[in-house]
This record gives sequence, C-alpha cells and structure tokens, in this order.
Amino acid sequence: MELERVQQIASLSKCMDTIPTDYIRSENEQPAVTTFHGAVLEVPVIDLSDPDEGKIVGLISEASREWGIFQVVNHGIPEEVMRKLQQVGKEFFELPLEEKELVAKIPGSQNIEGYGTRLQKEVEGKKGWVDHLFHIIWPPSAINYRFWPKNPPSYRETSEDYAKRLRGVADKMFEYLSKGLGLEPSEMKDGMGGEDLIYMMKINYYPPCPRPDLALGVVAHTDMSGLTILVPNEVPGLQVFKDDYWYDVKYIPNALIVHIGDQIQILSNAKYKSVFHRTTVNKEMTRMSWPVFLEPPPEQEIGPIPKLVNEENPPKFKTKKFKDYAYCKLNKLPQ
Repeated sequence: MELERVQQIASLSKCMDTIPTDYIRSENEQPAVTTFHGAVLEVPVIDLSDPDEGKIVGLISEASREWGIFQVVNHGIPEEVMRKLQQVGKEFFELPLEEKELVAKIPGSQNIEGYGTRLQKEVEGKKGWVDHLFHIIWPPSAINYRFWPKNPPSYRETSEDYAKRLRGVADKMFEYLSKGLGLEPSEMKDGMGGEDLIYMMKINYYPPCPRPDLALGVVAHTDMSGLTILVPNEVPGLQVFKDDYWYDVKYIPNALIVHIGDQIQILSNAKYKSVFHRTTVNKEMTRMSWPVFLEPPPEQEIGPIPKLVNEENPPKFKTKKFKDYAYCKLNKLPQ
C-alpha cells in the first residue's frame, strides 16, 4: 500500500538522509538556494490596543498595500484560548492514523473539508511536506461536524470558543481595511458576504523532514480567501517573497499573523495586495499552524468595489462568483 500521509513517510525517513523524490523541489524552489540569509524580515507588527484608532487604520492600510501581511498583538484573544487551540490540534495529529482517518476528506468530493494531504493540482507532480485538517468553524449553518475530530474530547468546545473570539478580531480588521480606503466601515465585510462570511479553519502539520533544504511544506502561493488570520507554533517556517527574495517571518509569541488574500485584493481593485508566501520545514521539530480563511459564501459575486473604480482606475479584475474563482485557483486555470 502506498503511503499517503506525510506523517507516516516522516516517521520512516527520520533515520535516513533522504526523502522521496516526489517531495524534492526544483532548484529554483529549494529553500537552501532561494532563502535570503542574514536577515529576518520585519513584517509590520501592529498593536491593536493603541487608543489612536486613526494610527491603527494607517498602519494596517500601509502594511496591506506594501506587504500584504502583518502581525497583530494585544488583539483581545486570551493567551489561554490560543494555547488550548494549539493543544487540541496537536493531540489530534498525535492520534493513531486510523483515528485521524475517521474525519478524512471524502474521496472524489469537491469539498476540501476533512483530514488529508493533497489540496490542489500539484505542479510537476511535486508534493508538500504537510498533512492537514480543514473544517468550517462559522457560521453555524455552514458547519458540518462530520469533519470535526471527536478526540480529543475538548476539541469542539475549544474550537468554538476560538471561533467566537476570532470573529471580533476579524470584524475589526474588515473595518480598519475599509476605513484605510476611505470607505464606510462595513463596506469591505459587506463585499465579502456580510454575516454569511465563512470561517474555514485549517490545521497544518509539518513533521520533521530529513532534508529541509530540498522540500517545502506548502509551495509558494497567495490565499484565495479574503483575509487569513493565523496562529503559528514556535517553530519558524513562514516565508514571504519581497524584493526578489524569500525572507523568514519572525515568530512573535501570542501574535496573530494576518494575510491579505485574493478576494480583498480584488475588492480593493489591487490597492491592497495578496501576499505571496510559502512554508519551509524543520529537520528536528514539528511545525504547526492554525490559519482561518475568511471566505465569501460560494455564490457571492466578488469584484472591485464600485467606489474604488473610475476612469483613472478602471477595474483590474473580473467580477465572478467565489465558487468559480476557487475552482480555477485549485485547478491552476486562468481566472
């Protein structure tokens, strides 16, 4: 039987100095060759407890235009809530394989929810050194608990608590992003589907890799979401492409990492930019991350917000349903 899960392959490979060829990236992608050494890129860090809201709006707007990524501190989600989220995710991935497979993706389904390894069409047949678990955590009408682990027993309660608190942070992000473009506070969220906005959580599990110089956890990409809000563990691995180099992003305890995704780039008519990023892996340690992708509902039509379009700034993107955008993105088809 072919080993499908990277966690299995990693446990067999740890005594060797090699990995299967499917995981060896082409030279122009290999981290050892393409990472800028000597500097950790200082992605903007924004303190959300600053009483000067205008300053926060300015910093978020600038970071979203220049970088497409920033970190937020003092965001209001208690440290303990984030610690528990990480604990139950780690416990799930440490369960026996048979138990994890109980929430596996449905073979042949277009739905990405569930435990799995492959996500999208693989370029040159190369694979990422990662297993994952996807499931929607909000709104209740979109949740399918079939894909939520029953073990550990506190998984559901912990994830629901995090979702409830994250919504407050997400609403503030949309408000600040709207104001940064001179829009009404609700316009960015409304463009994304308003209260029908979908929160899709993904847990990434990157086991130790004997050849981290040759492999990638997740290949270079932009997120197809509107906004991604991510909790990392303490093992670095996120890299951002800027000024022709790949830079490591510094780990800041208890910070949330915020990515601008494709849908906000489209809504803003490219005033905000979707961040091009990838994930490297570690020889000794397991890296994990908990991104939540804030996505429009499938039937939502996304295009540049009309107020941001005029003769000098014609629309840079087509207006299309999110489900059609997602299909093209996952299958590497032109938009």
